[in-house]
Amino acid sequence: MDTLTLGDVEITRVPELPARGRARGYVFPDVPREHWRANESWLAPTFLDPAADEVRLLIQTWLVRSGGRTILIDTGVGNDRERPAMPNFHRLNTDYLTRLTAAGVRPQDVDTVICTHIHVDHVGWNTHLTDGGQWRPTFPHAQYLIPRADFDYFNPANGHRTRAGAQMANVFEDSITPVHQAGQTLLWEGDHHDVDAQLRIEPAPGHTPGSAVVWLRSGTHQAVFAGDLLHSPLQIVEPDDCPGFDEDEPRARSSRRRVLGEAADRGALLLPAHFPGPGAAEVRRAGDRFAVRAWAAWR
Repeated sequence: MDTLTLGDVEITRVPELPARGRARGYVFPDVPREHWRANESWLAPTFLDPAADEVRLLIQTWLVRSGGRTILIDTGVGNDRERPAMPNFHRLNTDYLTRLTAAGVRPQDVDTVICTHIHVDHVGWNTHLTDGGQWRPTFPHAQYLIPRADFDYFNPANGHRTRAGAQMANVFEDSITPVHQAGQTLLWEGDHHDVDAQLRIEPAPGHTPGSAVVWLRSGTHQAVFAGDLLHSPLQIVEPDDCPGFDEDEPRARSSRRRVLGEAADRGALLLPAHFPGPGAAEVRRAGDRFAVRAWAAWR
């Protein structure tokens, strides 16, 4: 697994599912083909398969060791889920926990779980299915940080009509409610939440009402775990391009431009949730858009 160190913080990529192609028209239904063609030379083959007309996406989580604490940012899809509207995620049986152990972490070692937002592929390993058929927190000693705005929006009891619709079937019930009922959630709200002296969660709404990013500052080093602010590096050079998954596209565009601008101005490493290959990038301003300055150097 890939690891890098920024100041006093160590970051490890823990993949759950390998990079796969998803139909471009499904992931980005409203993005002009011209945007892809104009950037094909550097997007292909890692991020784009032009022959298959597919965007390549990776399901992964970030393991962060900071200040003596063990922190997970997002938890993937999870095993044994009933996801009838999401065939790629339906009744998975992956070795994610084995990979986490290979990175030196057992479930009981995790102190904090940060969910950048509530979507099917970001909260799954919050829980696991016991032999008795009950959903229980996977990380028994962890505090789960969840944006209150998403908790309220996706809670079926509140009856909201969401763009995700059927794709969110069972997600709240099997991945959110059990940790909340166990008393392990902190539903944060406001303009930020400090995780520790080096990590801060800040709102970046649009993809979902509560979508957030996690800023890392350690010494002279900065990074931002961007969640689903971007699904493809195309959105670095075309920040107004939205996937079909954004609940509020105007707010998503605004959040994406703001965070990209801050990352460029601060020299912060950008770590989106689903980029395969190098997975993270330094960005720079390019007029009213942005560009990749350099890709991450993992060890």
